[in-house]
Amino acid sequence: MDYLAKLNAEQRKAVEFGAGPLLVLAGAGSGKTRVLTHRIAHLIHHYGVDPSEIFAVTFTNKAAAEMRHRVHGLLQGDSGKLAREVWVSTFHSSCMRILRTEIHHLNYLNQFTIYDDSDQL
Repeated sequence: MDYLAKLNAEQRKAVEFGAGPLLVLAGAGSGKTRVLTHRIAHLIHHYGVDPSEIFAVTFTNKAAAEMRHRVHGLLQGDSGKLAREVWVSTFHSSCMRILRTEIHHLNYLNQFTIYDDSDQL
C-alpha cells in the first residue's frame, strides 16, 4: 500500500487503526488532514468500506475542498468514482443537504432558503 509510505509512524498508526471510531488530537501542521484522508483511503482499500458510507465533516469550505482534493488524489486509480462517493463537506452544507433530502417527512418542500445575519436585515 504505497499511500502509507509517506506517513510517519504516528500517522500510520492512526490510519491503520482497526474498525470503529478514532480520536486524533494533534496541533496545527501535524498532519491531521493527511491522517483523515489516508484513513478514508485505507478504509476503502483495506476494509472494503463502501465510499458512500463515509462521512467526513469539517468547519470551512476551504478545508472541505482540500480534503476532497486529497481523497481524490489518493483514490485517483479508481477514475475518481470512489472519491466522488465519499461525502466530504462542512457542517453547514451537510445539514442543509440532510434537510433538503429529508424535509418532506415534515410535509415541507425541499426548496427553501437559509438566511445569514446580513440577509435577515
